[in-house]
Amino acid sequence: IWAQGIHTAENSQHASVGCRGGCVKNRVFTQEFVVQVQTEDCVLLFVVAWTITEIIRYSFYTFSLLNHLPYLIKWARYTLFIVLYPMGVSGELLTIYAALPFVRQSGLYSISLPNKYNFSFDYYTFLILVMISYIPIFPQLYFHMLHQRRKVLSHTEEHKKSE
Repeated sequence: IWAQGIHTAENSQHASVGCRGGCVKNRVFTQEFVVQVQTEDCVLLFVVAWTITEIIRYSFYTFSLLNHLPYLIKWARYTLFIVLYPMGVSGELLTIYAALPFVRQSGLYSISLPNKYNFSFDYYTFLILVMISYIPIFPQLYFHMLHQRRKVLSHTEEHKKSE
């Protein structure tokens, strides 16, 4: 996960720091709950989606570094997200939702008043806000990826026709 941020910073991944940072944040964030909700089917959704995505992503990077990128790997990188991304996001959201009762009951990461800092934080409410934030963010990232797909794969198709 952290390698994604490093690769983006050194420009070996063609994604913005904000886009990549959001992906890393969601993965770290969602993993916090796995212990409490590991028997839920929703965990399987995002684990399978993330696993397949990472296999494709790092195969793509490896073959690109070797200057021998098979079309199938490129196609998989820019096509399978159409199913895997909604699957992963659904798994993340359902996992957070499944963890809400545990978070509320345990007070996980919550800070209540009074305390010496005169500050309070309700993690349960924060999680609900995070879930709501997926509404405007998911479509932006998804359509950005569709645009990238169209750009990269249409360029590949034009290149194949000219040969």
